[in-house]
Amino acid sequence: MLIVDLNKENYEYDVQALVRAFYPEEQVYVLTPETRADRRRELAGQARLQVTVGESAARLVLDGAEYCFAPQAAGAEPETSARGFKDEFKRFLYRVLKEATKRELPWGNLTGIRPTKIAYGMLEQGMSEEEILEFYRAEHYVSREKAELSVRIAKRERELLSKVHYQGGYSMYIGIPFCPTTCLYCSFPSFPIAVYRKRVETYLDCLIREMEFTARLMEGKILDSVYIGGGTPTTLEPEQLDRLLEKLKTLFDFSTVQEFTVEAGRADSITEEKLKVLYAHGVGRISVNPQTMKQETLDIIGRKASVEQVERAFGLARQAGFDNINMDLILGLPGELEEDVQNTIDRVAELGPDSLTVHSLAIKRASRLNQWIQENGAAMLHNTDETMAIAAEGARRMGMEPYYLYRQKNMSGNFENVGYAREGCQGLYNVLIIEEMQDIVALGAGSISKRVSRRTAEDGSESTLIERCENVKEVGQYIERIEEMIQRKQRLFKEM
Repeated sequence: MLIVDLNKENYEYDVQALVRAFYPEEQVYVLTPETRADRRRELAGQARLQVTVGESAARLVLDGAEYCFAPQAAGAEPETSARGFKDEFKRFLYRVLKEATKRELPWGNLTGIRPTKIAYGMLEQGMSEEEILEFYRAEHYVSREKAELSVRIAKRERELLSKVHYQGGYSMYIGIPFCPTTCLYCSFPSFPIAVYRKRVETYLDCLIREMEFTARLMEGKILDSVYIGGGTPTTLEPEQLDRLLEKLKTLFDFSTVQEFTVEAGRADSITEEKLKVLYAHGVGRISVNPQTMKQETLDIIGRKASVEQVERAFGLARQAGFDNINMDLILGLPGELEEDVQNTIDRVAELGPDSLTVHSLAIKRASRLNQWIQENGAAMLHNTDETMAIAAEGARRMGMEPYYLYRQKNMSGNFENVGYAREGCQGLYNVLIIEEMQDIVALGAGSISKRVSRRTAEDGSESTLIERCENVKEVGQYIERIEEMIQRKQRLFKEM
């Protein structure tokens, strides 16, 4: 365990994210003033990194070596805001960790999950590509390759979002929180369908009540996209899917919907009858997600569908008429090396999906993967520039271009998640949820609604305010408190 003793809790996220990125095989624990006193006494003496942040200076002690930081003393322009000083501090911390480890990070000192927002905003301001690339390099130490990827994707996002109704429009997410089993790496709200099967009908009753309220709440507004995710929506029986989709199409005007996605996901939940129901109700985009095409890995991570089942499910989807099928892959899964990723890409290419979402494994606190790492070691999680390049080249070979990108905390290799697609098969909702430029009304257990407000100050500058409300995660609580979930939405969107 690598222990960090930090004197300011509002720096904790950035410090922990950067230290974890530079020391991927260590479990990083950050002590702050809010850490329990007994825990501080126990661990403070073991801290390898001490971070002391003042108003205009900082001091680090790493493995006995001392580093001091004072922008004004170093000849820099005085920083007048706390935000400006914090940015300077992150650059300083990055330089210290780079010197100590003799490593560089592909995303530099960026710790946020939306690195393309920088490029998107600068393009909107009319800045040139070279100006944007230089900003990524000088301000954040981002590699040329990742900066160019960000600009390329931001340009594509602008094209995709040009038809979206920011004012007077919205998108909708519907969550089905049931799965055949819970995967090793998963931290999403998901519940084993075998245990909850008797409550599914009641859950759908409550979901439909939320839909009915939302239809009244958003009356007169344009619905741009609908995404049904989970969990695994196809854990529902064909009759339950039909009931849900029939009600959805009755309540909402789908004449304006540009994209209707159902994340079928797990091949062991996909049947010909369910696919026919989805297609009959006008679902245009689905996902069949293998994560890997190596059977041994599937067994380790708890995905019960075999490679052969994945291939069969994909074939059934094509036979049902779907011409926009996405497949999700995860790089950095336990024990997988470059040759395993290459094999997965080759087998996926034989199927010929229309889009590919390539995830870098994220180690979530709430997942069983944390326990697995303690038993087997972080070295078993292998994600490299080479594995990322294999996936990117495979997507290019399938005629796909990158169109959206996001990052998560504690990602294997400090890389990113990238969506690739053939022209016309990009996932609009994926871009909307990442760039946070439109209201998202989210229904179901564990879902999060977002309200996006744009404000213009007296000086003409514009800012964006994003407000959220969450539905409770546990299915039983969602059912019991459905009226409260509805009231939360009413409060969030009350001024609309």
